[in-house]
Amino acid sequence: MKAVVQRVKQTTLSVDGELISQIPFGLTVFLGIKTGDTEKEGAYIAKKIASLRVFEDENGKMNLSVKDVGGEVLLVSQFTLYGDASHGNRPSFTLAERPERAEPLYEQVADMLAQQGVVVKKGVFGADMKIEQYNDGPVTILLDTNKE
Repeated sequence: MKAVVQRVKQTTLSVDGELISQIPFGLTVFLGIKTGDTEKEGAYIAKKIASLRVFEDENGKMNLSVKDVGGEVLLVSQFTLYGDASHGNRPSFTLAERPERAEPLYEQVADMLAQQGVVVKKGVFGADMKIEQYNDGPVTILLDTNKE
Protein backbone atom coordinates (compact mmCIF):
# COMPACT_ATOMS: atom_id res chain seq x y z
CA MET A 1 0.00 0.00 0.00
CA LYS A 2 1.18 3.50 -0.80
CA ALA A 3 -0.06 6.84 0.44
CA VAL A 4 0.82 10.34 -0.68
CA VAL A 5 0.04 12.55 2.31
CA GLN A 6 -0.23 16.30 1.80
CA ARG A 7 -0.76 18.92 4.49
CA VAL A 8 -3.52 21.25 3.32
CA LYS A 9 -5.38 24.37 4.36
CA GLN A 10 -8.45 23.26 2.41
CA THR A 11 -9.50 20.55 -0.03
CA THR A 12 -12.71 20.00 -1.97
CA LEU A 13 -13.62 16.94 -4.02
CA SER A 14 -16.34 16.88 -6.68
CA VAL A 15 -17.76 14.28 -9.03
CA ASP A 16 -19.75 15.33 -12.11
CA GLY A 17 -19.86 18.92 -10.82
CA GLU A 18 -21.35 17.89 -7.46
CA LEU A 19 -19.44 18.62 -4.24
CA ILE A 20 -18.88 15.28 -2.50
CA SER A 21 -16.40 16.04 0.30
CA GLN A 22 -14.41 18.90 1.73
CA ILE A 23 -12.11 19.52 4.64
CA PRO A 24 -11.20 22.93 6.09
CA PHE A 25 -7.62 21.86 6.95
CA GLY A 26 -5.67 18.72 7.66
CA LEU A 27 -4.36 16.04 5.31
CA THR A 28 -5.32 15.02 1.82
CA VAL A 29 -4.28 11.39 1.40
CA PHE A 30 -4.07 9.64 -1.96
CA LEU A 31 -4.17 5.88 -1.27
CA GLY A 32 -2.95 3.21 -3.67
CA ILE A 33 -3.61 -0.46 -2.97
CA LYS A 34 -1.27 -3.08 -4.40
CA THR A 35 -2.19 -6.61 -5.44
CA GLY A 36 -1.95 -8.78 -2.34
CA ASP A 37 -2.34 -5.98 0.21
CA THR A 38 -4.31 -6.96 3.31
CA GLU A 39 -5.83 -5.44 6.41
CA LYS A 40 -2.32 -5.56 7.95
CA GLU A 41 -1.01 -2.99 5.45
CA GLY A 42 -4.16 -0.93 5.92
CA ALA A 43 -3.68 -0.84 9.70
CA TYR A 44 -0.06 0.26 9.27
CA ILE A 45 -0.99 3.07 6.85
CA ALA A 46 -3.93 4.25 9.00
CA LYS A 47 -1.79 4.39 12.15
CA LYS A 48 0.97 6.27 10.33
CA ILE A 49 -1.42 8.82 8.84
CA ALA A 50 -3.15 9.47 12.19
CA SER A 51 0.17 9.83 14.03
CA LEU A 52 2.28 11.62 11.41
CA ARG A 53 3.71 14.76 13.02
CA VAL A 54 3.62 17.28 10.18
CA PHE A 55 1.87 20.21 11.85
CA GLU A 56 3.81 22.93 13.62
CA ASP A 57 3.80 23.41 17.38
CA GLU A 58 4.14 26.75 19.20
CA ASN A 59 7.88 26.74 18.40
CA GLY A 60 7.38 26.28 14.66
CA LYS A 61 8.57 22.65 14.74
CA MET A 62 6.64 19.90 12.96
CA ASN A 63 5.66 18.12 16.15
CA LEU A 64 1.87 17.72 16.00
CA SER A 65 -0.38 15.18 14.29
CA VAL A 66 -3.66 15.79 12.49
CA LYS A 67 -5.40 14.57 15.66
CA ASP A 68 -3.44 17.03 17.82
CA VAL A 69 -4.53 20.03 15.73
CA GLY A 70 -8.14 18.93 15.19
CA GLY A 71 -7.67 18.59 11.45
CA GLU A 72 -9.49 16.25 9.10
CA VAL A 73 -8.38 13.71 6.51
CA LEU A 74 -9.72 13.52 2.97
CA LEU A 75 -8.97 9.96 1.83
CA VAL A 76 -8.90 9.47 -1.95
CA SER A 77 -8.45 6.11 -3.68
CA GLN A 78 -5.81 6.31 -6.39
CA PHE A 79 -4.78 3.16 -8.23
CA THR A 80 -2.42 5.20 -10.41
CA LEU A 81 0.08 5.26 -7.53
CA TYR A 82 0.96 1.77 -8.77
CA GLY A 83 1.46 2.88 -12.36
CA ASP A 84 4.72 1.54 -13.81
CA ALA A 85 6.15 3.63 -16.66
CA SER A 86 9.59 2.01 -16.65
CA HIS A 87 8.93 0.37 -20.05
CA GLY A 88 7.70 2.85 -22.63
CA ASN A 89 5.58 5.91 -21.99
CA ARG A 90 2.20 4.38 -21.23
CA PRO A 91 1.98 3.24 -17.60
CA SER A 92 1.04 -0.31 -16.75
CA PHE A 93 -1.21 -0.79 -13.74
CA THR A 94 -0.72 -4.53 -13.24
CA LEU A 95 0.54 -3.95 -9.68
CA ALA A 96 -2.68 -2.19 -8.64
CA GLU A 97 -5.24 -4.34 -6.84
CA ARG A 98 -8.46 -5.17 -8.66
CA PRO A 99 -11.38 -2.88 -7.70
CA GLU A 100 -13.44 -5.62 -6.04
CA ARG A 101 -10.58 -6.24 -3.56
CA ALA A 102 -9.27 -2.69 -3.35
CA GLU A 103 -12.53 -0.96 -2.44
CA PRO A 104 -13.12 -2.93 0.81
CA LEU A 105 -9.50 -2.24 1.86
CA TYR A 106 -9.96 1.47 1.11
CA GLU A 107 -13.10 1.47 3.28
CA GLN A 108 -11.22 -0.37 6.05
CA VAL A 109 -8.45 2.24 6.06
CA ALA A 110 -11.09 4.98 6.37
CA ASP A 111 -12.72 3.11 9.27
CA MET A 112 -9.36 2.52 11.00
CA LEU A 113 -8.53 6.23 10.76
CA ALA A 114 -11.91 7.11 12.26
CA GLN A 115 -11.36 4.60 15.09
CA GLN A 116 -8.20 6.52 15.97
CA GLY A 117 -10.20 9.70 16.48
CA VAL A 118 -9.62 11.30 13.08
CA VAL A 119 -12.48 12.92 11.16
CA VAL A 120 -12.40 11.22 7.76
CA LYS A 121 -14.03 12.36 4.55
CA LYS A 122 -13.85 10.24 1.42
CA GLY A 123 -13.86 10.43 -2.31
CA VAL A 124 -15.93 8.16 -4.54
CA PHE A 125 -14.10 4.92 -5.26
CA GLY A 126 -13.47 4.49 -8.99
CA ALA A 127 -15.03 7.81 -9.96
CA ASP A 128 -13.52 10.59 -12.07
CA MET A 129 -12.91 13.02 -9.21
CA LYS A 130 -11.98 16.69 -9.43
CA ILE A 131 -9.92 17.82 -6.48
CA GLU A 132 -9.00 21.35 -5.53
CA GLN A 133 -6.59 21.79 -2.68
CA TYR A 134 -4.64 24.56 -1.06
CA ASN A 135 -1.36 22.93 -0.04
CA ASP A 136 0.23 24.11 3.18
CA GLY A 137 4.02 24.36 3.16
CA PRO A 138 3.98 22.46 0.90
CA VAL A 139 4.44 19.35 3.00
CA THR A 140 4.20 16.03 1.13
CA ILE A 141 5.12 12.67 2.69
CA LEU A 142 5.23 9.33 0.90
CA LEU A 143 4.28 6.22 2.87
CA ASP A 144 4.88 2.75 1.49
CA THR A 145 4.17 -0.49 3.38
CA ASN A 146 6.82 -2.24 1.29
CA LYS A 147 9.46 -0.12 3.03
CA GLU A 148 8.46 -0.88 6.65
